[in-house]
Amino acid sequence: MSSSSRCPRGASLAKSGASSRHDSSDSRQQATPAGRRDSAARKKASAAKAPSVQAPANKAPSIKAPSIKAPSIKVTPARKGQLHPRNPHRGRYDMAALVKASPALAAFVIKTPAGSESIDFADPVAVKALNRALLSRHYGIAHWDIPAGYLCPPIPGRADYLHYLADLISEANGGQLPAGEHVRALDIGTGANLIYPLLGNRSFGWQMVGSDISAQAINSARAILSANARLKGQIEVRLQADRTRHFAGIWGAGERFDLVLCNPPFHASEADMARESQRKWRGLDKSRQQRGNASRKGGARNAPALNFAGQAAELWCPGGEEAFVTRMIQESRNVATQCLWFTSLVAHSASLTGIRKALKRSGASEVRVIEMSQGQKVSRFVAWSYLTPDQRRQWGRDHWQGK
Repeated sequence: MSSSSRCPRGASLAKSGASSRHDSSDSRQQATPAGRRDSAARKKASAAKAPSVQAPANKAPSIKAPSIKAPSIKVTPARKGQLHPRNPHRGRYDMAALVKASPALAAFVIKTPAGSESIDFADPVAVKALNRALLSRHYGIAHWDIPAGYLCPPIPGRADYLHYLADLISEANGGQLPAGEHVRALDIGTGANLIYPLLGNRSFGWQMVGSDISAQAINSARAILSANARLKGQIEVRLQADRTRHFAGIWGAGERFDLVLCNPPFHASEADMARESQRKWRGLDKSRQQRGNASRKGGARNAPALNFAGQAAELWCPGGEEAFVTRMIQESRNVATQCLWFTSLVAHSASLTGIRKALKRSGASEVRVIEMSQGQKVSRFVAWSYLTPDQRRQWGRDHWQGK
């Protein structure tokens, strides 16, 4: 399945306009009364022969040709400083409850100058221990681990993305969350941590598929699934053998997904990634000093090259997130009617310029930029659908209701 040579199903319907223009040009050539009578007769005969064309009710909805009309882009501002209302990680961590869920966390709990309990977020081992405790307490994931050097994700922000996605698909179900077992979601670049499939399944009951270009990441994800019996049959992982593709090769013919989600590599080069790593180390080191913790010896200069854990494929790609999401948009046209909403996180607001241009060319029926907030940080994701509002409501009736 090529990401550039095929248009969405239904794009060929635009040809009907060219045919009608040819007919009207032909009719203008009939200058004499006899010619006009002959023209009228031909038109009447043509109309009698031409059957009306309607798409079968059980077929995927047709999509307008991308060149007809660029979609408007709706921006939903963030709730200032607040996670999503359903997010269980609003407020401070309850360290006592987390230690009870995962006793190994106790070794990393520290007291802040204000007297509250926390961990040293500059210590990747402590962050991994916190993640294990959060997954155990809030999501019932008893066993979770990742290989050294892989991305250790902050769970509250990852959960927020999923709660906003749940709101998005609920629009096609009368504003109600659809029954989780009927919802299928695809996570592009799931990583060794498998975090989005884990949270999506345990929060909403969604049936999840995670893909990745790294065989080691896929093996790590499978190890997590094998260690948690309750996840059997709920989550599947697929290796993307073609590093240049997002959907081709892992999206089956005729397979449907209600959601596509993605946390793309956001740096454009390894040098960009190293600079950002150093900046984060300096920020964390300053924060530790303000909290009264001992500063890391040597400060930011001794920070590892791949800080905050993460392999190169997780953190950077040529062109960065803008190029990654643009390719994703282009390839989504090939499965336009097989998905309700395509989405991707966008870390840098500057990336939105190119992404918006790609979305306007895509032929999508609707495009949105939805902002999220955690403290002082504002993040966002883009969402696009090739289905009209009526078609999306029909999708909900076909796949979720009455089941």
